Amino acid sequence: MDDRETALRECKVVAVVGLSPDPSRPSYAVARYLQRHGYRIIPVNPKAKEILGERAYANLKDIPDKVDVVDVFRKSEEVPAIVEDALSIGARCVWMQEGVEHAASAERARDSGLRVVTDCCIMKEHARLLGEGKLGPAR
Repeated sequence: MDDRETALRECKVVAVVGLSPDPSRPSYAVARYLQRHGYRIIPVNPKAKEILGERAYANLKDIPDKVDVVDVFRKSEEVPAIVEDALSIGARCVWMQEGVEHAASAERARDSGLRVVTDCCIMKEHARLLGEGKLGPAR
C-alpha cells in the first residue's frame, strides 16, 4: 500500500490549506467531496471565518484539534513553511495537490516520518481507489 492509499484509509481529519469559500474554486470542490465521503475537513484560510460549515483557521498552528492530513492548495514556494507547521502540529501526512511540488520539503517531511504525496489531487485519488474497491468511507 502506498502513501496515497494509506493516508486515505487511515486518516480522517484533513486540514485544507488554502481552502477557498468560493464554490467555483477547486479547493472548495475537493473539500466538499471529502466531507461527503466521511472525512472531517478543517479550512485553513486567514480571510475566512467558516467554510463548508467548519470553522476556518488562519494557519495550521491555530487548529486545536488533531490533524491527520495537511492538504496543500498553495503555491509550491509556500510549501516549506507549511511542512514545518505540519510537523509542529503532529500531522501524519502532507498531501500536495496537482501542480504543487517541493522536493526538499517532501524529503524533510518523509525524513521526519510523515507520509508525503506530491502533485496529486486527493479527490481524484480517492475516487480512483474507491472505484477499484480499495476504499470505503473514512468513518
